[in-house]
Amino acid sequence: MSQAIDCKIRHITPTEANIFAELGFNEHESKHLQEDAQKEVEQLLLLKRQLMQEISAWIAEHNLRQVDAAEKLNVSRPRVSDVVNLKTSKFTLDTLVMMLSKLGKPVSVTVG
Repeated sequence: MSQAIDCKIRHITPTEANIFAELGFNEHESKHLQEDAQKEVEQLLLLKRQLMQEISAWIAEHNLRQVDAAEKLNVSRPRVSDVVNLKTSKFTLDTLVMMLSKLGKPVSVTVG
């Protein structure tokens, strides 16, 4: 006895749409929520870029090839390339913090 799974697409949100308005929030609240979400995304990307730049600077300081840095970080060479090229979407903050830790560069966070 197998039941059919409903896979019909009923709505597609356009890329430029405010997802919060699409979810039913009123105009004022959806605009506010979207602005807050955008600020959070920008802060996250800034943090990732800063951590990636620290890793890249460490690699440059030690005159390492990407393959040598990859061995030190215990990752693949393409992962090092992604760091050097600031491909933020491919990394989480915790992954970047762990990479810096492996390089002997502990990360501290200041709130305020």
